[in-house]
Amino acid sequence: METFEALLPTLATEAKSYGSDDLERSCWLAVHRHTHGVLPSEYDIREIPEVLYLKLLAYCKEINIQ
Repeated sequence: METFEALLPTLATEAKSYGSDDLERSCWLAVHRHTHGVLPSEYDIREIPEVLYLKLLAYCKEINIQ
């Protein structure tokens, strides 16, 4: 099983690919797709791993992904 740290570069690239100015949303989308296998629908309320989301957000800020 992959550790969160091993996932961060891949998920950061995915988050960047969404082309959004909202980094928090892009990270949320990437983690949601990783967790559930699909991007969320408009009213999707499924949970995502908060720890992974926060680590990804911090990683993206650290490497200056906009």
